[in-house]
Amino acid sequence: MERLKDKVIMVTGAGGGIGSASVERFVAEGATVVAADLFEQGVRDLAGRLGARVVPTAIDIADEDSFRSVIDATMEQFGRLDVLFNNAALTDRDIQHRDTTAAEVPLEVWNRTLAVNLTGYLIGCRHAIPRMLAQGSGSIINMASNGALAGDSVRTAYCTSKAAVVALTKNIATQYGKKGIRCNAILPGPVITETFRKVAPELEPMLKRHALTPELGVPEDIAGLAAYLAADESRYMTGQALSMDGGLSAHHPHYADFEDYLAGLAPAADT
Repeated sequence: MERLKDKVIMVTGAGGGIGSASVERFVAEGATVVAADLFEQGVRDLAGRLGARVVPTAIDIADEDSFRSVIDATMEQFGRLDVLFNNAALTDRDIQHRDTTAAEVPLEVWNRTLAVNLTGYLIGCRHAIPRMLAQGSGSIINMASNGALAGDSVRTAYCTSKAAVVALTKNIATQYGKKGIRCNAILPGPVITETFRKVAPELEPMLKRHALTPELGVPEDIAGLAAYLAADESRYMTGQALSMDGGLSAHHPHYADFEDYLAGLAPAADT
């Protein structure tokens, strides 16, 4: 199936995880992909594995000149930009560990998180939209998180940035939908990667207990949804915040504990 044949797609944060899985899916479905990442070696390795339809490039999405230059280069090389997948996010572990409560999160952590996770997305949109308007169509996919939908004990800046991404998505969809540009957000729940298993292996069984699916998600699951949003078959979908979290946001927070409670009430089997 080549739903994305002849489309030119730009993916930020393409060097690993959901980004690299999405690049692979897009290429498999016929697209040419500009794979952009702060760390260029990862996308160079990806291009070496997937071939000439992957164009690796370095980008700092929080820097407007950097983002604009990559979009300009894409237009110069291919003459169009059909899809922008704003997927990059702040991954600095020191900053993540200091992203705590509202009363304690340092302002530099707050500001840096929003600069990358939110302002970086706005920058990409503001430079992609004029190109898409000129060609009469385009799809923008913004990576949010199910952290946008509920409070957490920590990650104040991260969750706030992702909630704002949902608002940004709906505003862009409203402002440009009649002009042929769609904009949707993906809200993943826990996505299991090799890095996840190395850094916090104890979290997987805890999170799996609360999911409604037999297994937790992997990057390829999210890539499948991104491919649908990039393809013309999703032409009637815009302004949506699509949760893909194994049902974690579909039930009461006490779901798993209540299942244990009900199991304890069940009559013992006859022996």
